[in-house]
Amino acid sequence: MSRDFLFIALAMFTWGMGEGMYINFQPIYLSELGASPTQIGGIISAFGLTMMFAHIPAGYLSDRIGRKPLLVVAWALGIVGAGVQALATTLPLLIAGILLYGFTAFVSSPLSSYITAARGRFSVGRALTFISAGYNLGAMIGAGLGGRIGEVWGLRYNYFVACAIFVLSTLLIFFTGPQPIEKSVAQDNGNGWVFNPRFLFFLGIVFLATFAMLLPQTLTSKFLQEERALSLDKIGGLYALSSVGVVILSLALGQLPVRWGFVMAQLAVGIFTVSIWRGNGLFWYSAGLFLMGGFRTARSFAMAQVRSMVHGAKMGLAYGLTETVAASAVVLAPLLAGYLYTQNPVWMYVFGAGGIGFSILVSALRPSDASHSMV
Repeated sequence: MSRDFLFIALAMFTWGMGEGMYINFQPIYLSELGASPTQIGGIISAFGLTMMFAHIPAGYLSDRIGRKPLLVVAWALGIVGAGVQALATTLPLLIAGILLYGFTAFVSSPLSSYITAARGRFSVGRALTFISAGYNLGAMIGAGLGGRIGEVWGLRYNYFVACAIFVLSTLLIFFTGPQPIEKSVAQDNGNGWVFNPRFLFFLGIVFLATFAMLLPQTLTSKFLQEERALSLDKIGGLYALSSVGVVILSLALGQLPVRWGFVMAQLAVGIFTVSIWRGNGLFWYSAGLFLMGGFRTARSFAMAQVRSMVHGAKMGLAYGLTETVAASAVVLAPLLAGYLYTQNPVWMYVFGAGGIGFSILVSALRPSDASHSMV
């Protein structure tokens, strides 16, 4: 394990701890400040919209000016976004903080590129799932603490604690070293790979899988509080268990070929959907939230598959395109989730289960990438 890889892992662990303090409670806090389910879906959709427009420019810049400068900017901006949310006492200011924080998602492409280049002897899939596991180990701790703090002092205090933890994470990111800008050979200088049918088809799968897996998750914390009468403390514990699920699923499925790891991670989210929909009692909710961790694991596997389709010099842009497609699903899925919740809260899970089943089928049957990988 390289020094840079270690510091990225530590920075992601602490960032996960800070984000876990509040991110899963956000629908509940938005409700406390007066937002309806439809409005909450719209706010989360707007969050996804800010993400969508940031990924391609960030991916392009990471290939041109280097990855570390973008990491530093994103981490610093995250502190500001979290700080605005902490200071907010009204819904408009909280929304402003949420959208500002959402813009930091541009870091995904340069971060994935940085991890890929710093991975040492790890495969791309294993490196990305390892970092995801570290982030979610921190998120597990943060969710448990966040549930307790929110129950005792109120959810607003979660944001202040998260902001302090983000400062520590930002200090760690400064210890990472810069990476050389990778140059492509002459024949790889074009962007014809963008229109490669194989790459475009895979982007369609990424959209479908992200949309289907996100739909039942969006308002689950609100569903557990309002429809299943769980306290914030118990909900925090369940989301901590979800982070445990990401850690274990990432490490376990990381041993599989990335294509089949992607399929199995989606299957885990499908079981989560059915468990919350049909289950009755903490055992089923615990099992479901544990398996919900497959969502983040699936994302890591999607990024790992993209790497085999492009030259290393185009890695940041390719990751940026893929993140943009995924972010477009983040824009649309919450809107549908908010609408379905107002009609009948369980409909989120009915539609989600069907979509995930279809996505698994398409992912499993698509042509193999074995004969098309690039350096």
